[in-house]
Amino acid sequence: MGAGATVTLGVSLAVPEPYGTLLQERRASFGDAAAHGIPTHITLLPPTEVPASARPAIEAHLAGVALAGRAFPVRLAGTGTFRPLSPVVFVQVVEGATACSRLQERVRDPEGPLARELYFPYHPHVTVAHGIAEPAMDRAYEELSDFECAWTAGGFALYEQGADQVWRLKQEFPFAQAPSPDTGPAPATGPGYPQGPGPAAASPFEVTVPAASCRPPHQRRSALRPPATL
Repeated sequence: MGAGATVTLGVSLAVPEPYGTLLQERRASFGDAAAHGIPTHITLLPPTEVPASARPAIEAHLAGVALAGRAFPVRLAGTGTFRPLSPVVFVQVVEGATACSRLQERVRDPEGPLARELYFPYHPHVTVAHGIAEPAMDRAYEELSDFECAWTAGGFALYEQGADQVWRLKQEFPFAQAPSPDTGPAPATGPGYPQGPGPAAASPFEVTVPAASCRPPHQRRSALRPPATL
């Protein structure tokens, strides 16, 4: 890359398998052509163009954010929408939203290499339809209204958007600390999992989730029904 080259980066929490792929495939089924180029995630830093030469400083900054971070429980349930302000339907983050908000503030630290303003107030969510026909948006809202999933977020990751508009994982940043007591599912442990102070910290996106804690649509009726617009 030349001296003036730039790259487009994003930082996010991945939704673990099999639910990441399930939601990605559902997004594609609603007619969202971008679905297969966007891993299912909760955004911490939206697409941001930066000088390619800034990558080492950005990676060092994110490593510092992760070092100070602690694993936390996340639960998704039900759907919401940003319409009419923005053509987006999403699955709601009903647990872990405060932790996500604090984390994204650290990522965008005004003194750091990813300092930037947001176009809209931060609202953690998992997009399942964006910029498609209104009937398809309505379908996404209804068909995923019963979706539920829970896991322990053990870290976050840096992604880069290619010239083909596909987002690719570049580096994972595991938290150094295990969850606080009684805050959610226990993190995975064993060979290959990073270690932090005290108990083993969870691998960023390989988590142990009790079978009953994640239920796809139509297996459980969510009691959390959002309003039609946010």
